[in-house]
Amino acid sequence: MVFLFKKYIKEKIMYKNKSFLAIIPARAGSKRLPNKNILNLIDKPMISYSIEAGLNSKYIDEIVVSTDSKSIADISEQFGAKVPFIRPFELATDTATSFDVVKHTIEFYKNKLKKEFDYLILLQPTSPLRDEEDIDEAIEFMFEKSADSVISICEAEHSPLYMNILESDLSMKDFIPKEIENLRSQDFEKYYRINGAIYIVKVTKFLSEKTLFLKKNSFAFVMERKKSIDIDEEIDFKLAEVLLK
Repeated sequence: MVFLFKKYIKEKIMYKNKSFLAIIPARAGSKRLPNKNILNLIDKPMISYSIEAGLNSKYIDEIVVSTDSKSIADISEQFGAKVPFIRPFELATDTATSFDVVKHTIEFYKNKLKKEFDYLILLQPTSPLRDEEDIDEAIEFMFEKSADSVISICEAEHSPLYMNILESDLSMKDFIPKEIENLRSQDFEKYYRINGAIYIVKVTKFLSEKTLFLKKNSFAFVMERKKSIDIDEEIDFKLAEVLLK
């Protein structure tokens, strides 16, 4: 299927004399919601939202999709992303780590294409409501904080103080700690969760620490909850449809 679309690409600016590579990881296998990365969300494949957000960022120099699927590769290229390789089988299994997938992309660019970047930005295709403004604001925030990495978060929908494990007999004994039994939820401190929408990290730090979650000089970029939908199951997909409409 060929998708007809218009790209409204903003003029690119070299921010702080640094270069940015956006990586969109899109594996074919998905157990809870089959083929979710290319399911039609409103009127176009879900992955296209992340590609277009990257293309419309003022600061991102290149957007690459890392996938093991020819179908995902073809659709990604139609929407303007680069797909210079098909991801090796060993990096498309359930046990493959984000570090290995991202490292493979960085090394491919360095060794095969002779291109290196100062920062990498991981954009999960399952976060279609995150847009170019969020990306650009996160980049600007990172430099305001003189950070080595930034990870997007949002306020948690429910306090973890209301959560616990259950015994096999489903007893609710001590499920809620006694010290909060009579407190109102609005009296609790705010809790936040990683929303999976934006990860930005210095390439050198990422390779040396082998993780997106640096031990030092990493800061949280707070996003709105309504833009933080992370699509894992059908109910998430339906909610994203409602919000986009």
